[in-house]
Amino acid sequence: MKVGFIGLGKLGQDAASVLAEKHDVTGYDINTKILNDLNTDYNVQIGSLDNTCKDKDVVLIAVQTPHDPKYGGETPTSHLEPKDFDYTHLIQAVKDVDDRVDEGTLIAVISTVLPGTVRREIMPLIKNGRFIYNPYLIAQGTVKWDMRNPEMIMIGTSTGKEDEQSQMLRDLYDPILEKNTRYEIGTWEEIEALKVFYNTFITAKLCLVNMIQDVAMKVGNINVDVVTDALKHSTQRIMGPSYMMAGFGDGGACHPRDNIALRHMAKRLNLGYDLFDSIMKVREQQAYNMARYVMQYQMPVVILGKAFKPGIDQTIGSPSMLVGWYIENLDDSMKVYYDQAPDEGAYTYLIHDKGLMPEKFNPGSCIIDPYRTLKHSDATRHCVIKHYGNTR
Repeated sequence: MKVGFIGLGKLGQDAASVLAEKHDVTGYDINTKILNDLNTDYNVQIGSLDNTCKDKDVVLIAVQTPHDPKYGGETPTSHLEPKDFDYTHLIQAVKDVDDRVDEGTLIAVISTVLPGTVRREIMPLIKNGRFIYNPYLIAQGTVKWDMRNPEMIMIGTSTGKEDEQSQMLRDLYDPILEKNTRYEIGTWEEIEALKVFYNTFITAKLCLVNMIQDVAMKVGNINVDVVTDALKHSTQRIMGPSYMMAGFGDGGACHPRDNIALRHMAKRLNLGYDLFDSIMKVREQQAYNMARYVMQYQMPVVILGKAFKPGIDQTIGSPSMLVGWYIENLDDSMKVYYDQAPDEGAYTYLIHDKGLMPEKFNPGSCIIDPYRTLKHSDATRHCVIKHYGNTR
């Protein structure tokens, strides 16, 4: 198939690259720095906006629907007025693409939006092409694997039924899949809801798991892993094993911000309750509890892992930075460093990314491990190890 891909940011460039293994893909991004930084062996043809849209079977739009940076989640947000996503970039991209595609070209929007947005904001812009909604379940650091092995492929149509457009997307994705993947077909509103609630389910699940961790720290004689290991195997009624490791809260560009957007939706729809406000307050309180625990050792703090998850460099929504924010704001004399100690003194280390652990921790330090796996070795000689969440 001839494919245009609009938006080659950190997620889009890898997604387009996987599609290019089986299709003729041309990519475009309005940010010339992104294009200039692409590897010389990148397998997607880089074109202008015009030739990314012209003579294509389908054009995929993967532009951001961002929040103001203060809503990112690496600092408290529950006190802020809830807001919808910012659709400015998406609306402009849809206009630009629809103006340029050949009549009847399929336009597929990947970007995350709140339920009702496609029908209200996007469809009035479609004059030339045909439209379908197709959000992705991909994460930074695993985009290529996620594209080949998605939990599901979500397709929103005007009627919620299979049609010629949804079959085109099957023809697009089937060749790249490495496993038998289910397709979920629904109305635009159903698929909008499926995408955003998928993300917020993860946030809620982590909040519940970390509540068990908080109870362990308060009550004593509880190893949180004993409880969560039993729960994650209780698949008959309640859950599966993913996101069942107590520790830090969720993070990234999607999870905190999607809860904030759903707070906005709950208020706009006058639901009479705001579950998402409670979830965000719980996330922040759990970070506060961890910060207080770290502070009790009265040493400067080194948080190993500033990014929102190990193995990447993005800090938006970082739960470790949220813990650091609380430490610095509870006691402005307490220094917080990220990723490595600045000198040879004793520190309280908080492990977020195990890959950043030093070959040898500074003697006299306290090492707090929320994963509860670190054991004494030459690297930890003359240090104290605390398994946060295990009070046996």
